[in-house]
Amino acid sequence: MRSEQNELVTRIGPGTPCGAVLRSYWQPVALADEFDARLDARMAQRPLKAVRVMGQDLVLFRDQAGQWGLLDRDCPHRGADLSFGRHEGDGLRCPFHGWKFDAAGRCLETPAEPAGSKLCDRVRQRSYPVIEKSGILFGWFGEDGKAPPFPAFDCFTAPSTHTFAFKGLWNCNWLQAFEVGIDPAHPSFLHRFLSDAALDAVGENAAGRQFRSASAGDFGGEKWPMTRIMREFHQPEISFEPKPWGLQLTALRPMTDELTHVRITHAIFPHTFVIPLSETMTITQMHVPVDDVRTYWYSVFTSFAGPVDRDAMRNQRLQFISLPDYVPKSGRHNGWGFNPDEQSAQTYLGMGEEDINVHDQWAVESMGAIQDRTREHLGTSDKVIMANRRLLLKAIETVQAGGTAPGVADPALAPQMQGPDTVDGIAPAGTWGTWWQERVQAKRAGAAWLPQGAPASEAQAT
Repeated sequence: MRSEQNELVTRIGPGTPCGAVLRSYWQPVALADEFDARLDARMAQRPLKAVRVMGQDLVLFRDQAGQWGLLDRDCPHRGADLSFGRHEGDGLRCPFHGWKFDAAGRCLETPAEPAGSKLCDRVRQRSYPVIEKSGILFGWFGEDGKAPPFPAFDCFTAPSTHTFAFKGLWNCNWLQAFEVGIDPAHPSFLHRFLSDAALDAVGENAAGRQFRSASAGDFGGEKWPMTRIMREFHQPEISFEPKPWGLQLTALRPMTDELTHVRITHAIFPHTFVIPLSETMTITQMHVPVDDVRTYWYSVFTSFAGPVDRDAMRNQRLQFISLPDYVPKSGRHNGWGFNPDEQSAQTYLGMGEEDINVHDQWAVESMGAIQDRTREHLGTSDKVIMANRRLLLKAIETVQAGGTAPGVADPALAPQMQGPDTVDGIAPAGTWGTWWQERVQAKRAGAAWLPQGAPASEAQAT
C-alpha cells in the first residue's frame, strides 16, 4: 500500500475522507453498564461521562427522564469543558457562567444575562442522536436526519436476557484492530495452544477461551477443540463472497478425504466482524476509533440457547480489564505479559491461555500506533485483508463523490441486514456447503427468542 493510501484509510477525524465514511454508520459511544451504579458508584449521583469518539470530544449523560444526551464537550459560550458540568436532572449546567443545556442541546438558561434576554433562543449546543441496543449506546455523527435504519442483526434483535456486551481499549489505529479479526489464518498461530484442555472444563462464560471449545461435529467419533484443529491444520483454504453487509468469509481445513473443518465468519463493513464462540453463541465485535491512535472494541455475545449469565461473564472479563475506562491490565508497559518459558512449553505466543484478547492486543499494538502498510509483504492467506481494503478505498471514493456508503449505511439494503450466521465445525468434505446451513438452521430453530419458522438469513439462502 502506498503511503498516501495508508494515510487515507487510517485518519478518521472530522473533515477527513475516511472519517466521512465512518460517520455514515451508527457508532458505539459507551456501554450502558458504564452508567450502572453497581459498577461505578459515581453514577448514582451524577450519570455523566466524558467520551471521545472518532477524534471528537463529547459529554454523554442521562437525565432524570431517562433520556440520553450526547453533546459536544466545549460549552458554546466560552468553550469550557461540559464534562465538569453540574448535572441538574433536567439538564447540564456549565459551572463557568451557569449556561444550562438539555439532552437535545437546547439552551435553557443564561443566568448572567439581563432579564428578558433572548440569547437562549439563538444558542444550541450540537447534540447527536443516541440509540441503546443490546447494552451498547450508539451515536449518530452524520448529517442531521440522514441516519440509516439500525440493522436487525441477531445481536441487536435478541432479547437482553440472551446478550451480553463488553469492551476494551487498544492503543492502536482502528483499521489494524479490525483487520486482526477478519484474518482467517492467524488463529492457527497467534492463538495456538501446545496442549488441549478438557472440553468439559470450558464454559461459555469463560473469558477469551473460545478456541478451547469443541467444534461442531466429530472426528472419528471424537470431539475436537478448535485449538487442536487450528494447530494440526494450519493452511486454510480461504475464500470470501460479497454480502449486503460486507463479506462472508470461509476457511476450510481439509482433515481427511472425507472430512473438512469449516469456519464461516463475516466482515460487516466498515469495522465489525461476527464469529462463532460455540455451537449456540456468536460474538459480534465492533472497532470504533477513539482517535487515530486508540480504539475501543465492543463485543456483543448472543446466545441461541438459554439466557446468558451476564454477571458471571462480566466478572470473568474483569480479571483482565480495569474499570471504569475498560483498560487492559496487560500492555506495552509490561510486555503484554510475555513469558518465554510459556512460549516454549504451553502457547505459541507466550502471553497466557486464559485471555486470547491479549494475543490480538499484542499483534495490533506491537505494529505501532498506526501501522506502516508500505512495509508489508502480503501473501495468498491475506486475500481477505486485501479485499476489505479495496472495499474501504472504494467507499471513500464513493462518499467523496457524494454517493452513499455501502452496506448498513444504505437504507435501501436495510431489509437484508439480518443474521448473519456463523459456524465452526467438522463437516463431510463433499457436502460441507449444505452441512453448515443445516447446522445453522438447527441453531436458529432452538432459539426461543426467534419466531418459529423464521426465515434463515440471506447467508444460508445462497
